[in-house]
Amino acid sequence: MALNIISNYAANVAHRNLSASDEMATRSLAKLSSGTRVVTARDDAASMAIGARLNAEVQSLKTATVNVGQANSMLQIADGGMATIDTVLTRMKTLAVQSASGNLSDTERGFLDDEFQQLIGEIDRISQATTFNGRQLLTGGFNNSIDAPTATATAIQAAGGFTSFKISDDATIGTTTVNVDFIDASNIMTLTDETTGQSQSIDLTAAIALATGTETTDVNFNDLGITVTINANLDGGGDIVAGDATTQLDVTQATSTNLTVDYQIGSQNTANDRLSITLQAVSATALGLAGDIATAGAAQTAIDTVGGAIDALQSARSNVGVQQNRLDFAGQNLKTSTENNEAARSVLLDLDVASEMTNFTSKQILVQSGVAMLAQANQMPQNLLRLLQG
Repeated sequence: MALNIISNYAANVAHRNLSASDEMATRSLAKLSSGTRVVTARDDAASMAIGARLNAEVQSLKTATVNVGQANSMLQIADGGMATIDTVLTRMKTLAVQSASGNLSDTERGFLDDEFQQLIGEIDRISQATTFNGRQLLTGGFNNSIDAPTATATAIQAAGGFTSFKISDDATIGTTTVNVDFIDASNIMTLTDETTGQSQSIDLTAAIALATGTETTDVNFNDLGITVTINANLDGGGDIVAGDATTQLDVTQATSTNLTVDYQIGSQNTANDRLSITLQAVSATALGLAGDIATAGAAQTAIDTVGGAIDALQSARSNVGVQQNRLDFAGQNLKTSTENNEAARSVLLDLDVASEMTNFTSKQILVQSGVAMLAQANQMPQNLLRLLQG
């Protein structure tokens, strides 16, 4: 090769290889410092995409496991309240049996009845005071219903894009008529409570985009306590216009003997990923407690009444135990799913440190060699000086 002053081909080659070695060493260092095999999409785009979904699944499953724990805590609190009520009922039956005995006078029965009535009140107090996150667990809930739209109101049925209308568990609506206004092309839906005149409007553009194929999307009108589930048939307004008299729903809400709480125990938006927990009301009224033990006849009746209340309470407690056992199995399944998804994510994304350390060492040697060779290449033009000086 000719020797020249303008160009230093050897130095250029050494620099190019040194740059490549330095870049590879830097990437290897990034992997070692982060502990992951895929730092950027250029490392493995497919694995990064799959790993991201698996990571989201793992985190969601961990949160679902926490939800299961919360549900179990709620049931445990409810069972504790019921256990106390059971003790009270045992005392009440003891008083009734004592009062039914002929050796007592009505005056003495009156003393026993005083305690009996106080214990009825105590059962009501316990049922109201047994709460979880501010919600009463033993007093029942609301029986919420929304009548199906009339035959002429086809625009707010499933074929028009509206799968269902539901009342929130904590809503207090009573009985009313809700008007549905949905203006064509605007995607803005308005619900109006005719009784109170309260309205709420929501832009459904994003929800319409999500409701594709067989998927549905919930839209929460929190001000009114109503959740609207829309489907893919809702494609930009339908036939509903503001003030349409056929778009009315009759809403009814009454006291129920059961409280139902839905817990999200899975990572997806399906019925199988939610569990409805039902708690039976165990207030004095729900248990059928009434009357007195002020007379022998009343006390004899009270023996059966309290016995029936004890049976009803045991049924409610048994229901709590059944649901706790189910939650335990759900929790075990979540832990297993979390472990398996974590393992799958690890295979895709986690770094084999020993292997990468070997690779990094190799790149380091190449960098050091490249630096040395670049220095040697830069010395080669010095040989020309000898020719010039000679």
